[in-house]
Amino acid sequence: MSKLLVKADKGHGRVAHVTPKSAGWTYVGFDLHRLQPGESASGKTQDREICLVFVTGKGTAKAGGKDLGLLGERMSPFEGKPWSVYVPQGSDWSVTADTDLELAVCSAPGLGGGLPVRVIGPDDLGQEVRGKGTNTRYVTNILPEGKPADSLLVVEVITPGGHTSSYPPHKHDQDNLPAESYLEETYYHRLNPPQGFAFQRVYTDADTNGHRALDEAMAIEDGDVVLVPRGYHPCAACHGYDLYYLNVMAGPKRAWKFHNAPEHEWLMKA
Repeated sequence: MSKLLVKADKGHGRVAHVTPKSAGWTYVGFDLHRLQPGESASGKTQDREICLVFVTGKGTAKAGGKDLGLLGERMSPFEGKPWSVYVPQGSDWSVTADTDLELAVCSAPGLGGGLPVRVIGPDDLGQEVRGKGTNTRYVTNILPEGKPADSLLVVEVITPGGHTSSYPPHKHDQDNLPAESYLEETYYHRLNPPQGFAFQRVYTDADTNGHRALDEAMAIEDGDVVLVPRGYHPCAACHGYDLYYLNVMAGPKRAWKFHNAPEHEWLMKA
């Protein structure tokens, strides 16, 4: 199995755990908690900032000494928009499930920005349609560049069955602004219906001999996490199975500037 593919545990509790150390990189962390009613997840941000994303279900949240009340409303990631909470560095947080709850904990370095805890409700979120034809997908911006944070960028995408996404292939692995930014990235995948599968390839440019330093093609099942340390990273959803993914990105500068694979850039004009 590819080292870039993290299989979530079955059952409940913390079922996926990605740290900069385990991923072999510097910035992005990602945890997934599946909680039954009455169960709780909690933590301390220390020198990192986090974004709690209520992927599905409802729970009572506290952060930074504030009681944030009951958050969450959708019971499927394929319906509606999520509730989220931004928690700055140096804060405690906890969430207690009111229903079955799927909670993503997205993290990256805090930079001492002094930002407050804030609830990000569905009405605060922008949505957009990207692509056309069988490259159409639906994007919900949870923590985009234009919203306050130190390092984190968080977005979720729904790709209909039979469509491609993160395509034409693009990368963001060079700290070379304004042309391109360096961003590590995780993909948390869900499928509808859940017995389906999709595909994701993570690969770098070929050298003069046609060799690639990184080239991994993975079959993605419901609940999988894919690590993107560098390179291009397109996805393909199989016919009959819609693909959801939650992206977490962070790097030395909070900017999303990508570079398209030159050989596929003609698709942008087709």
